[in-house]
Amino acid sequence: MSDLVGFEAWAALAGDSPTSRTEWAAVVRAWGEPHRRYHDLAHLAAVLGIVDRLADDATDPAAVRLAAWYHDVVYDPRRNDNEASSAGRARAGLRGLVPDERIAEVERLVLLTAGHAVEPGDANGAVLCDADLAVLASPPESYAAYASAVREEYGHVPDELFTAGRIAVLEQLLALPRLYRLPVVAGTWEPRARANMAAELSLLRARSASAGGASGPAIPPPAAG
Repeated sequence: MSDLVGFEAWAALAGDSPTSRTEWAAVVRAWGEPHRRYHDLAHLAAVLGIVDRLADDATDPAAVRLAAWYHDVVYDPRRNDNEASSAGRARAGLRGLVPDERIAEVERLVLLTAGHAVEPGDANGAVLCDADLAVLASPPESYAAYASAVREEYGHVPDELFTAGRIAVLEQLLALPRLYRLPVVAGTWEPRARANMAAELSLLRARSASAGGASGPAIPPPAAG
């Protein structure tokens, strides 16, 4: 397990107490659930690592790091309230470990990852969301591995319904004026991410057209980051 998700990293944020150790173990256990293929401990470590790189741009780096720990702590591809449930889990788990005002900020940040729509001037939100969406700017082969892992997480969903849901997610992201808010990464990541998503979207649209479009019950949209 990466040191980024080890207890020492956690304790720097939430203290070294029996309650803190219990909560850390529960959070790590949640991220290690067997149904996760992308939203797992490796993703958590990756997001925390990028938050570390971007921390100087945050107004409360500790809150951003804690939000990273919790942003997908609840992840069930069959549900559409994972971010809300994760925010609630953060509120309950951090009570008594960090100040109430920081808990409120962590909860707000976790909820922000549902749509990654960061308001101007929201430095903490920019750091967390840019870190969470960094995978979109990966080299094409890494992006393909990410997309494949997300598909595995939705293995219970028929291809035509998954394709429709994934198209909706990609269209939503591509419609954002900016995917990344921080100048230190936006210039490099933005064109890469848009190229990756446009290529996937083109492939999915062709697949959908050949299949005659999707029909059936709605599914929670496949995750973006």
